[in-house]
Amino acid sequence: MPGIIDSIALIVSSLATATWAANALYLGTYAALAGGLAFGAQALQGMFVDKPKVPKPDDGSYNLKQSVPSLAYVLGRTKKGGDYVFLEEKNGTAYHIIVWAGHRIHAFVSHYLHDDKATLNVDGGVTEPGHYDKDGVSFVHIKTRLGLNAETAYSEVVTAFPTIWNNNCRGDGLASVLMTCRTVDQKEFMDVYPNQMPEHSAVGDGALLYDPRKDSTQGGSGSHRYTNPNTWEFSKNLALMRLWHLCHPVGGKMAYENMHLPDWANAANVCDQNVTNRSGGIEKRYHGGFWFRASNDPIEVGRIMDEAAELVVYERADGKIGVHAGEFVTPDVRLTAENTYSIRVDKNKRRANTVLGVRGRYVNTAKDFITEDAAIYGDPYAVVDDNTERTRTFENAAIQSHNHCQRKQKLTYIRANARKVSVVADYTAEGVRNLPYRRFVTVHYPSRGLAEATIEITSSVTIDLRNMRVSFAGIIVSPSLYAFNAATEEGEPGESVEPLPDEGVPQPTDFDPTIQTEVVSGGATAAFILATWDFVDDTLTYEMEYDRTSGSTGVQSVFSQAGETQVRSGYLVDGEEYQVRLRAWGGGTKSDWTDYVLLTATADPVSPAPVTAVSVDVSTPGQAEFGWTAPNSSNYFACRIYINTVDDLGTATLVATEYGPPSATDLRVVTSLAAGTYYGWLVAINPSGKPTNPADNDVATGAFTVT
Repeated sequence: MPGIIDSIALIVSSLATATWAANALYLGTYAALAGGLAFGAQALQGMFVDKPKVPKPDDGSYNLKQSVPSLAYVLGRTKKGGDYVFLEEKNGTAYHIIVWAGHRIHAFVSHYLHDDKATLNVDGGVTEPGHYDKDGVSFVHIKTRLGLNAETAYSEVVTAFPTIWNNNCRGDGLASVLMTCRTVDQKEFMDVYPNQMPEHSAVGDGALLYDPRKDSTQGGSGSHRYTNPNTWEFSKNLALMRLWHLCHPVGGKMAYENMHLPDWANAANVCDQNVTNRSGGIEKRYHGGFWFRASNDPIEVGRIMDEAAELVVYERADGKIGVHAGEFVTPDVRLTAENTYSIRVDKNKRRANTVLGVRGRYVNTAKDFITEDAAIYGDPYAVVDDNTERTRTFENAAIQSHNHCQRKQKLTYIRANARKVSVVADYTAEGVRNLPYRRFVTVHYPSRGLAEATIEITSSVTIDLRNMRVSFAGIIVSPSLYAFNAATEEGEPGESVEPLPDEGVPQPTDFDPTIQTEVVSGGATAAFILATWDFVDDTLTYEMEYDRTSGSTGVQSVFSQAGETQVRSGYLVDGEEYQVRLRAWGGGTKSDWTDYVLLTATADPVSPAPVTAVSVDVSTPGQAEFGWTAPNSSNYFACRIYINTVDDLGTATLVATEYGPPSATDLRVVTSLAAGTYYGWLVAINPSGKPTNPADNDVATGAFTVT
């Protein structure tokens, strides 16, 4: 038997512990050699196999399409995409089924399409962003399942694809999302789907966690039972996440019976303590959230939680797994010169290793769970020399608060610059045998500058039974290690880049449509609309839409060439009123329409000559016979007859229109006139109805009396 054996205490992840040491401790190297822990051999083998790294928060912004993806696990609240299990199209609708988590979750909080937050109606239809909803019709629908033990199949998919997807395709134990996307008219496609097919992601509250504080059989108060996951609740408490991970098949594969639950209850209480941030708000000390895959290294997953919550997991003397919470505990082991064989103090003042500042990165939940830079702790720009390390960067995927990140940056700064100590003590001295189960120890060694100094143990505790000695390494810390005054120590976070809202294609300005005429074959004239507008960009084209206000011909459209500032219509029906509007096109999307402009088509703006030889015959009671000679004008079209009981053309009534050729003698009888005195006017017009003002071309009949 070797003279020196490693302590089997599993101090997993104190921040200063070397990576190889933490791995060895967590994986139970000693247990693999001595047979103390069941999972030691398997874990030891895993030390030499590279596994996928834990995803970063930003890695969840897309959905994964592969045949057999590794299951995703979500702890706390986080934003992520999912894994496709179904993608088919039928009758113009695409059906997406995406597994968001490989386990039951508490709830979906919100949904995103291409990182735009979506608002859903009661039927799951997307109403915001507004381009997915046209006139109250939602083209994208989202429905969810929480991953219950016995789930329900999506009926829409079963109905559309009964041969490949039936009611047995429930997705038991899988939190999933169904997204359906309807096709649209080609003209509307880029308006409804400006970024092509929507990319779904969601913010959700992840796994339900066992809380020993709520278990009345474990000294707590409540109905939680570690043997019944249906009694568990959702929590953002990092200590409870770590307990879940140690006892889950994707983590430590241990049993809750092997956990020293009073330790875990205390750690959960510490995580739930209230702290004040720089704005005066209250938040929990160690809360967070992140996600990982079953294929990720459980050591790395555990390290994320340990680091974020300042946890140190260890094996107790009774073989159960305990945890040191992220708090200072007054040491109950004291080493002095009498029971210490040797001590070495490294003042850690080498300029090349001095850390002047610590940068930090955290997940900002208030800004759609993007990763942002925290304020720098310390002064990284202090002038020392070019060999100074200057800064370190602290980043943890589970930290979702600026205050939390700043507290961790301070601890990183303190530990990086702390004095380092190596101690060899007498194993038989009072209390020394408890060292493997302690996080802090007091060392009183005045000759080395250690007067009742508090040491944080950062290495494994090694026991030499041949020489009855115990050795460890640590750093000198203050009892106020975890003290943090947010008002003075929490810096102001940097500003993140705010994406500008998409304003789309600009609406045309200074839209000016007018009626123009031109000579066509045979010498006749025809009317058309010529529209102009202000220039914006060479890439834009413009669509002018025009239609008779009577609606008798239907809507017609014409397009300009790219970069031009005018467009003309086809020939119009002479004398008809039209409504005209304009919109711009660019990159397959269009602007809003301008307001309608009303125009009347006038092919011939020149009035004919007035009629001549005007007469009125009132010999027949109740009627008047008007006679005239049409002018010798090629554009003469008809004669309009106005009458009034007073000598005022402005208030006269149009009673008849008589069509005829130029230079012809014509007449028209107006009947149903009451007896009395009348005044008449005859107005010659062209095919365009000119003149529009009768007074511009009238010939008066004078007064006449109807009997």
